[in-house]
Amino acid sequence: MESMSIKLPRTLSAKVARLAKRRNVSRTEVVRDALEAYTASEGSSAGSAVSDLKGCLKGLARDLSTNQKHLKGYGE
Repeated sequence: MESMSIKLPRTLSAKVARLAKRRNVSRTEVVRDALEAYTASEGSSAGSAVSDLKGCLKGLARDLSTNQKHLKGYGE
């Protein structure tokens, strides 16, 4: 494994320490897990998955959920 040195504000460091103690793991493991979760979610949203399609459907209503014309008959 590669090592990395980071600086945290005192309050964040205390939160990490409390979480590590509660989970009975090292502070390193808490930070590693948090970084894994953050990097896994980066770019994996539905919006980012179709970002290259943005603007390709010209002429449609901006928000179909609030346009009464598009809600006509919904739920009947």
